[in-house]
Amino acid sequence: MTRVCLIEDDPIMGEALCQRLDLEGFSMDWQRTGRGGLAVLSAGGVDLAVIDVNLPDLSGVDLFETLTRGPMPPPPSLFITGYGTIEDAVRVLKLGAADYLTKPFSPTALIDKLRLLAVTRPDPASDTEEAGYAMCTRPYNPLGLSAAMRRIASDLVRFARHPDSPVLISGESGVGKEVIAERLHQLQCPQAPLVAVNCAALPDTLIEAELFGHEKGAFTGAERQRAGVFEQAGRGILFLDEIGDMPLPLQSRLLRVVQTRKLTRLGGSRELEVPARLVCATHQDLDALVRAGRFREDLYYRIRVLEVQVPPLRERPEDILWLAERFVAEHARRFPEERRLLTEADRGRLVRHRWPGNVRELRHTLERACILGEGTRLALDLELVDAPETDLTRLGVTEGGLKARTQAEERALILAALNQHHYHMTATAAALGISRKTLWQKMKRYGLPGMGTPI
Repeated sequence: MTRVCLIEDDPIMGEALCQRLDLEGFSMDWQRTGRGGLAVLSAGGVDLAVIDVNLPDLSGVDLFETLTRGPMPPPPSLFITGYGTIEDAVRVLKLGAADYLTKPFSPTALIDKLRLLAVTRPDPASDTEEAGYAMCTRPYNPLGLSAAMRRIASDLVRFARHPDSPVLISGESGVGKEVIAERLHQLQCPQAPLVAVNCAALPDTLIEAELFGHEKGAFTGAERQRAGVFEQAGRGILFLDEIGDMPLPLQSRLLRVVQTRKLTRLGGSRELEVPARLVCATHQDLDALVRAGRFREDLYYRIRVLEVQVPPLRERPEDILWLAERFVAEHARRFPEERRLLTEADRGRLVRHRWPGNVRELRHTLERACILGEGTRLALDLELVDAPETDLTRLGVTEGGLKARTQAEERALILAALNQHHYHMTATAAALGISRKTLWQKMKRYGLPGMGTPI
């Protein structure tokens, strides 16, 4: 049973939430003060936390900051906040909180979010090896600010509870498919191996031996026995990148392994259990490959039991500046003497660029700009092109043509400024050169956080 610590000083709300969550099958520990909640969470054994930002003795923000400095990471934590404390809610998100709800909220919404976060912990009664590989709760870490990436992050929490189901990750080259696989590994089995293989990089003559292993003498040059990547992954995750490039004859053997979770090494006769979860990725249209006879239809449906579609960076402009800030900060940590800063002009150019190479191109562009920059300035060299048409209605932008693209850029710049200033409205408005009223109107128009929509 999932143990939830509720830290809420309002007696009516606290009692109502406890009764409802108890009926939904959660084990409840209700603490009415921040210090009481801190003591319970510090002691461990709690699977999830629901924390009110406003508490009588210790704010929810201070409570969570204290937990993050402790020896053990806090459990996935959901914050309850009023509109007046949105800034605090965003602050705890940056510290690693899972999500927040603004008052008034539906108990059903709270329950849905808690079920999404309820990742099974290792069973202490199970044997050591199984417990070591069991799913465990990890600190939440966002994949991006965009609704699409936050939805993917939520989906991965659910996927981690079903380690036998294959996952297919699709998206253009450079969107971060391997990052998605790494996040799933962190959620599902961080102590077990994550083995990654690029199917497009292996010669046809070696890929079978690489996947399934071989016995000594199985072929010319096989001077010793070798375990394939399925065996190397153990109870962890095998990540097959560019699965669309796998030779057709080999796909039938892969299908059999996926179906039976057993394999036989090349030159061998003994079947071996392979419990690793299979995660595949591709930048190609597998539907089209199936129709062209270049990919087995039965394998296609077998590996896409669960599917993640990562949108290109140009369709999620909110993430461009969010990622850029992190890449620049990462370079500064590695090379303190090359501490560069993004100017407003840099931000505008980054948002307007098409990014055909997606996140990979963004990272390499900023790495080069940091290395070649002088002082705090980046040497940002971008060939700006008109962005392609995207689904701008998802971003709160309804008009078409050039005006719509301009609004998408404005939305991304406002969201980046809000995050940079921790949702302090006055500071954000000043940085953007507009009034608080104008900022609020634009946030409402674009459906930005602060209007009841979590980032």
